[in-house]
Amino acid sequence: MAAWIDGCRAGRLALAGAAACGLAHAPAFADTPDQASDQAAAIHGQYTLVAQGVGSFASPYMGDNSLAPRQVKATNDVTLYLGARPWQGAEIWVNPEIDQGFGLSNTLGAGGFPSAEAYKVGQFSPYFKLQRAFLRQTIALGGSALALDAGINQLRGVTTANRVVITAGKMGVGDVFDTNRYAHDPRGDFLNWSLVDTGSFDYAANAWGYTYGVAAEWYQGPWTLRAGLYNLSKVPNGIALESDFRQNAIIVEGERRFSLGGHPGAVRVTAFRNRGRFARFDDALALARATGQAPDLAPVRTMRDRLGIAMNAEQEITANLGLFLRAGYSDGTIETYDFTDIDRTVALGAALQGKAWGRPQDTVALAGVVNGISSAHQRWLAAGGLGVLVGDGALPDPGNEQIVEAYYAFRPVGWGSLTFDYQHIANPGYNRDRGPANVFALRVHAGF
Repeated sequence: MAAWIDGCRAGRLALAGAAACGLAHAPAFADTPDQASDQAAAIHGQYTLVAQGVGSFASPYMGDNSLAPRQVKATNDVTLYLGARPWQGAEIWVNPEIDQGFGLSNTLGAGGFPSAEAYKVGQFSPYFKLQRAFLRQTIALGGSALALDAGINQLRGVTTANRVVITAGKMGVGDVFDTNRYAHDPRGDFLNWSLVDTGSFDYAANAWGYTYGVAAEWYQGPWTLRAGLYNLSKVPNGIALESDFRQNAIIVEGERRFSLGGHPGAVRVTAFRNRGRFARFDDALALARATGQAPDLAPVRTMRDRLGIAMNAEQEITANLGLFLRAGYSDGTIETYDFTDIDRTVALGAALQGKAWGRPQDTVALAGVVNGISSAHQRWLAAGGLGVLVGDGALPDPGNEQIVEAYYAFRPVGWGSLTFDYQHIANPGYNRDRGPANVFALRVHAGF
């Protein structure tokens, strides 16, 4: 489920709208709004290759959703970002994309899967998808004039610091919610799913990470309040989306921006309520015991709610060093629906630009994340049940997933980068019998 915020970590954007970088970079200020400076149309593009391999590790048994040792896989994607301004304050964007390739074990085997560039569907032949098609309307409410630089899914324009931004159409939930300056762009920073997004945030999405919905943001001084309504997929982890919000997600987020020692920071708290046909793990296990059949979630699915909450913080320490923190919790008695098998998570990391060694455009970064599941979720996997991404057929000795990721992004030119990435995954799939897995990756990214 790749996030769209291409190039934010490379510093190419200074945005302040809904589908921006969550105010990751300080926007430029103008003395007076100048409507004549508003950009009428734009075209951008990107290409990303991620080649990822894992070596040998302990694997005494495997299930249908296990991570297999000794393999190398690759993904490719090419995206166009086409934007136009139909009237003042409005933008229309479409993002046609061509994808190809597979994640390790067909994107299975770990709750914190090691590549957010790998979707839950893979194909040998390139295929076309229209990943985004949305309208964004910005309504100025006064305050200081605010200049928006041109960038990915953002036209150059002028608004005010206090404003309302409404986005409607096909998009990624992560375009608006749970953004982070240092960890939210698998085409530019960390690759692991549970670092790019809060792992327990079971956000609405199809198998490619996109959905239909509407979001509203109210910016007032250092505060932002966001709310969104989105379609879930028709079935858990499905390709097809609901079209009438019968199964839906409601998301609310509050953000507070501040400055510590002259360096910007932000804290966001995000809550979600998913409503759809979900199963309780223990209900499915009880049915399996009563019938003697294999564990299956489908027969016990009924309309119910699944709740969760997350906290996300970022803080610039110096002009070149920044820290981030994520933590989240969701109801682990009910099956995960659209994201990944994580019921609780804590992540901490840092990113350092290379000014100290004469490469200010480069970035070296390190992060760690601990992911866990509920006791009901553990019982389900122990009985041979399958999750969205995990399921080894047995779980005699459950434990938390413990993941460390480090990368070095080499940027010889402003439009391209070459990234070397390493991840250490202990207890993949929450299974102490398997792993640890050492995953290496090479990422090539170019954009305009």
